[in-house]
Amino acid sequence: MESGLKSVAFHTLGCKLNFAETSTIARQLTDAGYKKVSFDEAAHIFVINTCSVTENADKECKLIVKRAQKANPEGLVVVLGCYAQLKPEEISAIEGVDLVLGAKEKFNILSYLRDLEKSNTRAEVHACEIEEADFFIGSYSIGDRTRAFLKIQDGCDYKCTYCTIPLARGISRSDALDNVINNAREIASQDIKEIVLTGVNIGDYGKGEFGNKKHEHTFLELVKALDRVDGIERIRISSIEPNLLKDDTIDVVAASKSFVPHFHIPLQSGSDHILKKMKRRYLTTLYRNRIHKIRELLPDACIGVDVIVGFPGETEEEFLKTYQFLNDLPISYLHVFTYSERENTEAVNLPEVVPINERKKRNKMLRILSEKKKMAFYQSQIGRSLPVLWEHENKEGFMYGYTENYIRVRKVYDMSSVNKTEWVNLHQIEADGTVSIQLNFDAFLAKV
Repeated sequence: MESGLKSVAFHTLGCKLNFAETSTIARQLTDAGYKKVSFDEAAHIFVINTCSVTENADKECKLIVKRAQKANPEGLVVVLGCYAQLKPEEISAIEGVDLVLGAKEKFNILSYLRDLEKSNTRAEVHACEIEEADFFIGSYSIGDRTRAFLKIQDGCDYKCTYCTIPLARGISRSDALDNVINNAREIASQDIKEIVLTGVNIGDYGKGEFGNKKHEHTFLELVKALDRVDGIERIRISSIEPNLLKDDTIDVVAASKSFVPHFHIPLQSGSDHILKKMKRRYLTTLYRNRIHKIRELLPDACIGVDVIVGFPGETEEEFLKTYQFLNDLPISYLHVFTYSERENTEAVNLPEVVPINERKKRNKMLRILSEKKKMAFYQSQIGRSLPVLWEHENKEGFMYGYTENYIRVRKVYDMSSVNKTEWVNLHQIEADGTVSIQLNFDAFLAKV
């Protein structure tokens, strides 16, 4: 390593998968002798892992580049990730960027840093054709001691008309089952209590496991294998497509010793007409059945939903179908996305474009509905005794943690509770949307 390249800082935009990959890249560099520092320090190198799911993510990347330049005007700025794969030339023109790495190249960052110098012109670009991203690099995040994001799958073979992810990450492919289990054991050995399974389309796990398009294993087999790993208190399934969340998987989670009662299931629209225009692989009847199956077996489960408003052709009537569908479902919260036109997607050429102001209005309506759903779910849990895994941050004298069913809980900061699971009685919903607690002394004494 050259003497000028000593410290490196990282900033991650977007999903849990990006955080897992950033953490893996950071370990590569620290193993090679670089010193990891915070992003606001005057680092020699700034690495920005980007997202491009929404237009705002692209704009945020530019703001982060400026932040790096402010921390150290002479620092080298490397941009990688989905935005870098989709629009490498656009990023290379951003003032201050020195190196752009695509989907294939980001895991070889060390080789590109060796001869990198501060650029006064356009950045170096190394971005493959997305068809070349047909391999799998296992990753997991380490940082927050209570939780790790474990990458099990990458890419997507679905052709949803609004989505750029297949263009940014390539075909669906999976880590080998043995590798996933070994990574889970490595995580457990570091006193991390919770694993969150991540990927682009994790329900498609097993496809491309050994470089072919067949499913060598299924997501269900993975769930069963992970449930047998010792040392992990909690395993949480991140976003999973409703058509790939099979009833037998729900059955296993309901009987599991480590998988928690929390599901996040993208809906996108409650109108079958719009779902077909989006080229989703299910209709509302299947989605409804999945939700009721979860509620039947896990009545206290937390169920999150993704939904897009303002998709082309979404009339007022179609939107109200979505609103009513969600209002009637026993769900816990929503992640609401305003549709934005993305280059090289099929939807960008669809007629019946919804005006921006109307999109924003619909977004606000669903965010209000989400808050009502969340408060109703939290209220239904008040008075219950539940285990909380406490996190390490001290925020103005309070510490926070999550129950197994994803209720955010707070108490007065106590360093001895960090990374510990504590049984508590949920007391009341506070003004900040968290739940305050009373210690469950009976449960505490039972453990002593």
